[in-house]
Amino acid sequence: FNVTFMAKVDSSDLLRKPNMKWLKGKWLDLGSKAGKHVQFKETYDRNSKVYTYEMSIIKVVEGDAGGYRCEVTSKDKCDSCTFEVTVEAVQEEQPANILDAFKRSGDAGEDAGDLDFSALLKKREKKARDEPKEEVDVWEILKDAKPCDYEKIAFDYGITDLRGLLKRLKKMKKVEPKKSDAFLKKLEQCYSVDKGKRTQMHVELHDPNVQVKWLKNGVEIKPSAKYVFECVGNKRTLTINKSNLSDDAAYECVVGEEKSFTEVFVKEPPVTITKLLDDVHVVVGEKVEFECEVSEEGANVRWMKDGVELTKDGKYRIKKDGKKHTLVINEATIEDIGMYYVYTNGGESKGELEVEVKELEVLQSIADLSVKACEQAMFKCEVSDEKVVGKWFKDGVEVKPGNRIKVSHIGRIHKLMIDDVKPQDEGNYTFVPEGYALSLSAKLNFIEIKIEYVPRQDPPKIHLDTSSTGSKNTIVVVAGNKLRLDVEITGEPVPTVCWMKGDTVISEAEGRVRVETRTTLSSFVIEGAERPDEGQYSIIVTNPAGEDRAELTVKIVDVPNPPENVRCMGVGEDTATITWDPPKFDGGAPIKGYLMERKKQGSSRWTKLNFEVFESTTYEAKKMIEGVFYEMRVFAVNGIGISQPSGNSKPFMPIAPTSEPTRLTVEDVTDSTCALKWRPPERVGAGGVDGYIIEWCKEGGEGNTYRVKGLPTGEKLLFRVVAMNIAGRSPPCTMKQSVTVREIMEYPKIRLPRQLRTKFIRKVGEKINLVIPFQGKPRPVVNWLKDGEPLENKSVGIRTSDFDTILFIRSAERDHSGTYTLSVQIDNMQDKADIHIQIVDKPGPPINVMVTDVWGFNAALEWKPPKDTGNTDITGYTIQKADKKTQGWFTVYEHNRRPSCTASDLVMGNEYSFRVFSENICGLSDEVAFSKNTAIIGKTDLEYNKPAFKEKDMSSSPKFTAPLVDRVVVAGYSTAISCAVRAYPKLILIYNDSLPRPNTNPDDAGVCSDASNTEMQCHLGARIQAFLKVRTIHVLQRNIIFVHFD
Repeated sequence: FNVTFMAKVDSSDLLRKPNMKWLKGKWLDLGSKAGKHVQFKETYDRNSKVYTYEMSIIKVVEGDAGGYRCEVTSKDKCDSCTFEVTVEAVQEEQPANILDAFKRSGDAGEDAGDLDFSALLKKREKKARDEPKEEVDVWEILKDAKPCDYEKIAFDYGITDLRGLLKRLKKMKKVEPKKSDAFLKKLEQCYSVDKGKRTQMHVELHDPNVQVKWLKNGVEIKPSAKYVFECVGNKRTLTINKSNLSDDAAYECVVGEEKSFTEVFVKEPPVTITKLLDDVHVVVGEKVEFECEVSEEGANVRWMKDGVELTKDGKYRIKKDGKKHTLVINEATIEDIGMYYVYTNGGESKGELEVEVKELEVLQSIADLSVKACEQAMFKCEVSDEKVVGKWFKDGVEVKPGNRIKVSHIGRIHKLMIDDVKPQDEGNYTFVPEGYALSLSAKLNFIEIKIEYVPRQDPPKIHLDTSSTGSKNTIVVVAGNKLRLDVEITGEPVPTVCWMKGDTVISEAEGRVRVETRTTLSSFVIEGAERPDEGQYSIIVTNPAGEDRAELTVKIVDVPNPPENVRCMGVGEDTATITWDPPKFDGGAPIKGYLMERKKQGSSRWTKLNFEVFESTTYEAKKMIEGVFYEMRVFAVNGIGISQPSGNSKPFMPIAPTSEPTRLTVEDVTDSTCALKWRPPERVGAGGVDGYIIEWCKEGGEGNTYRVKGLPTGEKLLFRVVAMNIAGRSPPCTMKQSVTVREIMEYPKIRLPRQLRTKFIRKVGEKINLVIPFQGKPRPVVNWLKDGEPLENKSVGIRTSDFDTILFIRSAERDHSGTYTLSVQIDNMQDKADIHIQIVDKPGPPINVMVTDVWGFNAALEWKPPKDTGNTDITGYTIQKADKKTQGWFTVYEHNRRPSCTASDLVMGNEYSFRVFSENICGLSDEVAFSKNTAIIGKTDLEYNKPAFKEKDMSSSPKFTAPLVDRVVVAGYSTAISCAVRAYPKLILIYNDSLPRPNTNPDDAGVCSDASNTEMQCHLGARIQAFLKVRTIHVLQRNIIFVHFD
């Protein structure tokens, strides 16, 4: 069976659309389960402002039983409702083989698992292999198998209802899990996470150094910004960031040969429609747009009409822009009328399309023509729609354009021109607009010219035919159109023609207004008629036989001027009353009515409000949004057409007055005043509250307070309050009982706050702000004292109102401590209260810290309390020690209450010094006291005899460790030769100047030597005949000899 639950939400007091959630149990959001089994529907009634939410469960199963809850939220408001679903299964005989309960009928298609009557009617032979031979073996296999192998086992044994199989398997007796050698704690059976959120999976291992692998659907996961691996001790964590539907999979943690399995379920929140579809009203051929907004960007929506899903084709276009979805119909037709739906997985909305057929209006019809041979015949008509096309017919046969016949369509004007008219062109011509049940007809008369000789003279005669204009001798011309009046003239001899406008003769010269004269025909032509062309015209024809005269009136008509002074006269909750002045010029034709358009301020899209002309100059616009600024414009319509739009009205906002204020009460009454207090209106609307009007008469918006003054003493008065905004006055809120204007006497009383009834303690530098309310009528006199003296300290501020007094100190000091006395007095009545304020600070250091005794590994310390206790009691001391070797301080005791202590566990052989901090409620003292003596922990019963020191003989004979090497130098450059000598004690070099000088022959070599027992020679090659001598011999501390030559 199917079951549907319905919840209705009244949104009349809500500023925006509420959010609805359907939950099962404590946390399961059913929005993520939307589909064929669970369906959601949402509708909105604009009149009652009630949202209707429906949840349908299709084909209820046993798993649907349980507790459900629906929650609706809007900003800080929330409401919920709970209900239970009980599913009673049909009693059926248990099959012999329990596995048959989970097999679906193979011929049922999408309804597999349900009762298939067509399959039952077929006669089939039972096959022995339909049932496993041993039922127990299959269940044992499932019990011992891993979760990832369930699907394979079910396939092998012909079990297709895997979900039902798993549920039944869970109900069976659970087998005690085997202890794992690798895992202390395995993964949970499953994890559930909302789309876009983060989830973590943890395992604990026996060996903290072992490596693990994480698999997703059997594929190893590599570390990345999305998948983060963590290793802390023996705990391994896999973190999945920003979960999406692709993360809904099976996961494994592999340690060696062992595995731990789990499943991750990603819940996708339902996509709801935040902006509903609006009804659309257009005329045939106009563009239609249905627009909605959803809660998620990029969400998929379905557009449907009459149960058929709409797709992109030549007629429909579907656009997506973030959360906005639009269905576009390029050119609306009558077939498009109907209800259009948009569906998401969390809601739906509908909008109605109304298409109206606009009537085609004939602005100028075609007229009968009479033409002679070889002349041109032109039929012309004008319709109201520029886009209309049509066909020309002659005697019911369509006219095809050719060399002589031309068809043109320019704007609203359609023409048929026939050159070189022949007798066969005579007939009835018809213009038929396509798509309209309308036709325009006229007749073409061919005039044969017959020449007769009349010996006598005929007086001139004007054959003026204006019957087609509807008024005798009056021709009406639309401004901008061409007027051509052909007048046939007879007379013998040929008469002379003269056209005049008033007393002005119209010449035959080329121009916009001209006269074209032929033998028996005179044509009056006006190209692009204008308003000054209007007036009385006369035609005079004369010949020797006489004279003839005709008068005619030309009237120029045009579209009217736009209406003027469009303005808003009043507004409602979703309506506005608009009025305007008629146009100054009606175009020469009576005004038939008006067309109105409106738009939101700042928008460029105008919306038509009426398709039929509206005759009055006052219009009430409806179905507007409260709190949104609109602009209006008006078009005037006459028999010629539609005027240009009027100027935009000043922006106006549809808004309604507020509801009446609430909880009007009297707060205070004196001999001539009364203080009133009330709450803002429950329904304020978008216009807010500009203020209130208070009214009173004699008997016979968070909280607002106002004192009415100048009232008659002793009178019983009634009061009422009215809220005001730009929409006007709200209904009044009236007091039920009258108020007697008389002062009420009240004794002075101080209402001391609870925290001030005991000692008020604050630290130095903190702010103090004491607010002490009091009562009394008339207003009592307030006085402050400190320690019995008037309070004159400038750093202590006092502020007093009618109901309380405030004592404040911006930065507390210790001299602010004391007893403050507050007194309130009315005449001889008085009330007092004492406030004890104590300002405390950190204490000073202890005095005279001494090590009084040392024994074993212990040392006894004593000291005296500090001189400055910080204006409060000392709560304890902190003692620290440091040995002379490391000079590092370590805490021995904290919060030691006595001025003495014993330091234990000292290290033998070390010398210790001590320091002590004082402590109160503000903390440890900033300064510290050091012990005047130290504690030496001596070694007992042990004596160390140092061995005699024997100095090592470091003497060493001189020895060259780096010999001299040969050098070749260029004359004029410096050079150095060096050698290294090792010897102890310090080496003494003696330069023997008695050695023979080197030879000046460049090919000879010089010899250097020292006076030590070890001798080394150096050969220095010379390239010039110059004497090289040893200038200096340097002996460094490292026994390196440098010999420098010039």
